[in-house]
Amino acid sequence: MEYNVIDADGHILEPIDLWEKYIEAKYREGCPKLVALPDGGEIFRVEHDDAVDLGRGKKRVSFGAVGAFGARDGAVSPKIPYSEGRKGGFDPHARIPDMDAEGIDAAFLYPSLGLFLGSMKDPEFSAAACRAYNRWLADYCKPYPERLFGAAMLPMQSVEGAVREMRFAAEELGFRAGFIRPNPYNGRALHDPAFEPLWDVAEAVGFSIGIHGGSESGQVTLGMDRFTRGGAVRHCVAHTFEMMAAATSFIMCGICDRHPRLKIAFLESGGGWMAGWLDRMDRHFDDKGMNDTGLHARPSEIFRRQCFISFEPVEKSLALLADYIGADNILWATDYPHLDGFPNAPQMIKAMGLPANTLHKVLAGGAKRYYNLQ
Repeated sequence: MEYNVIDADGHILEPIDLWEKYIEAKYREGCPKLVALPDGGEIFRVEHDDAVDLGRGKKRVSFGAVGAFGARDGAVSPKIPYSEGRKGGFDPHARIPDMDAEGIDAAFLYPSLGLFLGSMKDPEFSAAACRAYNRWLADYCKPYPERLFGAAMLPMQSVEGAVREMRFAAEELGFRAGFIRPNPYNGRALHDPAFEPLWDVAEAVGFSIGIHGGSESGQVTLGMDRFTRGGAVRHCVAHTFEMMAAATSFIMCGICDRHPRLKIAFLESGGGWMAGWLDRMDRHFDDKGMNDTGLHARPSEIFRRQCFISFEPVEKSLALLADYIGADNILWATDYPHLDGFPNAPQMIKAMGLPANTLHKVLAGGAKRYYNLQ
């Protein structure tokens, strides 16, 4: 199949009973589950009796927004129940017509509720929850193997568990990539030496790693101690601050330098900031009196060799920065079916007036290179 338009970061909507059906029997009690409350609210039970807390002192929230595609333009209410979210999030057969309507050839898929599972503490329980999700996601993609591609959820609470799940996803499910959150897991930052075996194996088997944040998950999140009010402010800060830290871990703290064939993507946090961040990292590398990084190449060179950044279709800076950052290092996303997703995203990018060669790289070239899609 020829791929000319690739959604590098779409999402699914997990069935409410996903973990009850797919998790090993011994972990079924207390497994992740969305629970409806009598007052009309919803909680997502992450681990046993712990419910996800969005960091604003509330555990009774509506999760319907994650399926309210079109809410950005006012076409859909963000207050719908979770079960009434976009049908294509739950059902691959309903998703394909939505993709066809926008001229999208392929979509790579990340979780919705599953973005909160990074807050799990128990390594074995986390590994079981990730295995259940990945098995379900493989079944979701199975009817359309040339168009729908899953990104495996990796249980970073245990390095051994993450390596085991990555091998399973690559060898048994045929996944090309997996995702982790940018936040620390059980107190470990991503550049912690304990994670080196994971990067070793990912590089060896050609398994791409997507760094994907989300709403506040219960993990430590940069800026949340300072910005204590305002959902828009906290959402803006949490995504971008954490992703800047993740980029620093992989590029400036040496993960990519030690693993030059490892492919890393920074997702769902905007893309325009990366140009200035690379310039600043380069400045500290070039300063002979300051550079104590031990890197063998400039950060911008490391980025162009093996890293990718996802721009949102509304970022005007894309037209200015595509070639500066590297057009085939750029991804884009619909964020379907979330409320802040982008209906008509390919058309929005085409309307930016990019040169034809640059446009082709942005729409598909970067994603094909990152996901090893020929």
